[in-house]
Amino acid sequence: MSKYIPYPFYHDDVPIDISFVFENEKPAGKHGFLKRDGSHFRFEDGTIARFWGTNFNGGANFPDHEYAQTVAKRLAKTGINIVRFHQLDSEWNTPNIFSFTKGKRVEKTEIDPESIERLDYLIYCLKNEGIYCYMDMYTYRKFKTGDGVENAESLIDAAKPYGTYSRKLIELQKDLCRKLWTHKNPYTGLAYCDDPVFVMAEVVNESDLFKDTWLIKDEPYKTEFLQMFDKWLSEKGINKKAEEFDLADFSDETLIDFKIDVQTNYYREMMSFMREIGIKIPITGTNWISSPGNIKTQSVTDYLDGHPYFYNWKWGEFEKKCMQKAITQQKMSYLANTSLMTLHGKPMFVSEWDMPWPNEYRAESPIYSAAVGMLQGWSGFIIHTYAYGTRLDKMNMLGKEMSSAKVGNIPYREGVFSTWNDPAKFGLFYHAALITRRGDVAEAKNEIAIKPKDMATWNTEPAEANIEKSKIVTSFDGTEKNVTFITEDTNVDEVTSDTGELYRSWKKNIGYIDTPKTKCAYGFLGRNEKIDMSGVSVRGFTDFAVVAISSLTDKDIKESDNMLLTTVGRAQNTDFKSEGELILDFGKPPVIAEAIEAEIEIETEVSGLSVWAVNAEGFYTGTVPSYYKDGKLVFKTGDVSQSIYYLIVKE
Repeated sequence: MSKYIPYPFYHDDVPIDISFVFENEKPAGKHGFLKRDGSHFRFEDGTIARFWGTNFNGGANFPDHEYAQTVAKRLAKTGINIVRFHQLDSEWNTPNIFSFTKGKRVEKTEIDPESIERLDYLIYCLKNEGIYCYMDMYTYRKFKTGDGVENAESLIDAAKPYGTYSRKLIELQKDLCRKLWTHKNPYTGLAYCDDPVFVMAEVVNESDLFKDTWLIKDEPYKTEFLQMFDKWLSEKGINKKAEEFDLADFSDETLIDFKIDVQTNYYREMMSFMREIGIKIPITGTNWISSPGNIKTQSVTDYLDGHPYFYNWKWGEFEKKCMQKAITQQKMSYLANTSLMTLHGKPMFVSEWDMPWPNEYRAESPIYSAAVGMLQGWSGFIIHTYAYGTRLDKMNMLGKEMSSAKVGNIPYREGVFSTWNDPAKFGLFYHAALITRRGDVAEAKNEIAIKPKDMATWNTEPAEANIEKSKIVTSFDGTEKNVTFITEDTNVDEVTSDTGELYRSWKKNIGYIDTPKTKCAYGFLGRNEKIDMSGVSVRGFTDFAVVAISSLTDKDIKESDNMLLTTVGRAQNTDFKSEGELILDFGKPPVIAEAIEAEIEIETEVSGLSVWAVNAEGFYTGTVPSYYKDGKLVFKTGDVSQSIYYLIVKE
């Protein structure tokens, strides 16, 4: 019978504080502006740049001053060092960056003075805590008739896909871009474009001309597109009219080539403009790569960005269904497709990822993502999302009420993408941040290139197992040096990285991470024998669990006198009920987490170590019985002083 313990996270603090590990990284920007250095990022002073962070969505970007201070300190304690400002322009969420949702309807887009002031102060607080900023400028904007936009009422959010080519819409994007980036923050004394706290920016969020051309129906935007296409066809000497093409045919090579040129030119134009107004940091085009043709347009950008998600339900079903499957139960890594979005010699970044609640196996995702990302040499991960607002009783998906979400200020799991009080995901951010920022997991020794079959079709199979073995990139011409090309996958049921640090078996449904400073066993530990890593072994008795240990010093685990152990698996609201993927009842507070039973052996050169349990309020609640045997510290979790967090320290 599983044992569950109350373990609610509170909005104003976290149980463990590891900010001291990164104390020398404050304030953010101390190393100068972020620069591209081949396939990696470095700051101006040469410091390697790696990031672990979270999105702020919609209203979460505009907190009052007190909450801004609180949330910045809370994030820093978990090891987070980047926040992406997402959906600033979302009209459905109040407040947003614009003034037209402040009680009255206006037909011209203007930046709201109160909103920008709140964003200014949030940036100031984040900067002081060593947390960098990623700017998402164009996401959900609803263009207005007063902006001079024709047929504005018919355009969907961000006017997709018209914003990629419509001259009027592009000029309006530039106007907002100028106003935002040249705005001087009174708290930092710097314009956004002059502040090294900003490290990355994207032209447009999740835009895809390649899959969205079937949406080109509204006038005058359809005519504008066809006129551009006719001109292009004439210049290419192609004797065919634009109106003869089926815009919903995603495999038409001529249409694909045209779309490549249109989207590439859009990115070139926007990036050139952004440089002209003083933006100094790396810029990408978009982060939604649906086809090889789409990724080819990213060749003109400074880096690539992807959005991997692990779920199988559709938008609008999030209150009813949730995928109940573990990463360790399948061969296909949920990051495999993202690896194909990487180009040889360019940095790769993940500005959104998630394995949403209430998937009961989601605890695997933070450390797995961080570890595989570092193996791939990617520059960082940002989860979607921390929260959609700052009202503690309404941190919900898309700002919408959920039937069971009205519980006041009691920490309570709600909103499939809100992570701020999720012990199963947010609770593992400490280790993920250490893996990422400290570089605990080494980059792969070998690089594998996969050449697309054509500009419309991904060849994903070779990446499925190989992403956890070697570095994966996409190649269009096959001229890269020191790169192995692969077209077929091997029929295996397990994979070990070429560094020897990562292992996963989809036959046994387990995996492990084995590095000098961080070690982790994850998956269905209770169904398997003891997992032996170098210097650490884990014998799990609970069916599903993540058991992670990290040194909190500059020494390896075997020499450290200060370590964090996290044991977490299933975590839900009290009385949460589901039947397969069908959600029956979201439950009630408090959040409860399964007390993981595991026997742990740690090889150590340090005598006098004790294992202390830490409760949700951050208090030491008692020691776990332990003993030394053959140079190893041996103890069992889940019986005495039950918790998800344990500090292993010298008395």
